[in-house]
This record gives sequence, C-alpha cells and structure tokens, in this order.
Amino acid sequence: MPTTLPRRLLAEFLGTMLLVTAVVGSGIMATTLSPNDVGLQLLENSTATAFALAVLILILGPVSGAHFNPVVTAAAWWTGRREPGALTGTHVAAYAVVQTLGAIAGSVLANAMFGVAQGMSTKDRGDANLWLGEAVATAGLLLLILALVRTGRAALAAPAVGAYIGAAYWFTSSTSFANPAVTVGRAFTDTFAGITPASVPAFIAAQVLGALIGVVLVALLYPQHEPRPVAGPAPADTELAAAGAGQR
Repeated sequence: MPTTLPRRLLAEFLGTMLLVTAVVGSGIMATTLSPNDVGLQLLENSTATAFALAVLILILGPVSGAHFNPVVTAAAWWTGRREPGALTGTHVAAYAVVQTLGAIAGSVLANAMFGVAQGMSTKDRGDANLWLGEAVATAGLLLLILALVRTGRAALAAPAVGAYIGAAYWFTSSTSFANPAVTVGRAFTDTFAGITPASVPAFIAAQVLGALIGVVLVALLYPQHEPRPVAGPAPADTELAAAGAGQR
C-alpha cells in the first residue's frame, strides 16, 4: 500500500528533528563531560550522531525514504524522475520545508532539554577551507547513497550512511554538515554544534555544489540504473533510503 504524502512529511519532520537533537544534544553533553578536551568532545559527538542517524534511517526509511536532507531529496527526484511513482517537484519542495522546520525544532528541543538559552549561534564558520570541506562531504554522501540505490544495496543505507557521517566528522575541515536543512537548524543553538547565521549561505552553496558533483560522479560510475538484488530486506520506499547529517 503506497505511503501517503502526509505520512512521508511527518516522517521527514520527525527524522530531521531527532537527528539535529542528537547532533546538538550530544555536543552539549560532550562539552559538559569533557570541557578541556576538544578531540574527545568531537569523538563523543560524532559517535552519538552516527548511531542516531543509522537508527533513524531504519525506523523511518520504510515511510519516507529517510532523506532528512533537501539535497538528498532533490537528487532522488532528479535521478528517478522518469520512473513510475517518482517524486515530483511539489514533493521536493514539501520535503525541504518540513526538513528545515524539523531541523530548527531539533535545536530548540536540545536547548530545552539541557537548559540552554534559546537563541542564534555566534559560532563563526566563514572560512573558505570549510566551504571546500562541505563540498567534499556532500559529494561523498550523494555518491554513497546513489551508488547503493543503483547497485541494489539500499538495504545497507543505515549502517553505510551512519559510518560515512561518523568518518566525515574527522576527515573534513567543516566536520561535515552536508545538509542544508541541518545547517539552518544548527544556527538556532549557541552551543558546540552551532553555526552563525552569517555563515549559513556559503555552507549551503558549497553543499549544493557538492551534491551536483556527487550526482555527476554517480552518472559516470553507474550509468545504467539496473539494481542487482541482494540478500536482506529493503525499505518499502527505496527511491533513496538514506540521509545527510550534521555534526560539530
């Protein structure tokens, strides 16, 4: 039975909200428990985010595809637009809106849980090397997700995407936000995981560029969309059963 659009939008809202709650909440906890060790803070933050993302994909993938990320949704629409039952432009816009609102709600919820004052971030992330990091992180994320779909391995999205985001915390200069909605949401917390609103537009531009690179790489590496069956259950919605994330 096809999943209705309202159910999909609810899943995307909840998933993005809980993802950002995990990112921001674990960042606050990390700075509380390890106030003098930034490396340990990042380890704690990245571990919690990777596990939370994998679990959220498992829970919500069968409902909405567990995108939690506007560039993932846009890529799903573009690469699958000729297939029966594919996403439409209206779906893409609706997903992006609820993902962004969910991300903002996630920061507000994390702030409230830890007794942090609500407000905008003052953490500047305006350096060009961070924009490069975002482009690399997002390109890698899209390459991973689309490669899984095109090779019939979408059932591996939860562990694979969780592992990628956990690793990307460490190998990218920006700590791999790789998600425009999450980037906006993290502007609403003045904590370890925050980003000042002034830094948001450049981050999103880099993410969009990275997503385009990822889609092009997939087209070059996997030109034929002929998924091969693999063992194990796949999500009911396999248009892109994976998500982008954010971190420190």
